[in-house]
Amino acid sequence: MTVDEAVLEAEKYLDDAFLAGLPQVYLIHGKGTGTLRKAITALLKRHRFVASYRLGDYHEGGAGVTVVELKK
Repeated sequence: MTVDEAVLEAEKYLDDAFLAGLPQVYLIHGKGTGTLRKAITALLKRHRFVASYRLGDYHEGGAGVTVVELKK
């Protein structure tokens, strides 16, 4: 997947998760060069259903995962 394709998928996933009433989701983007993580972070900053987000803790996948809290 390209970065643009992955961001579109993530955006749809966030919309679906919010509509399903999920309080939290995990976006797995891997560590790599950090390009995808930066693009996902830019998406999360502006997404209307995102209350907060953070990188995963060690037991959640570390820097390869972003944990997203959705609005209620």
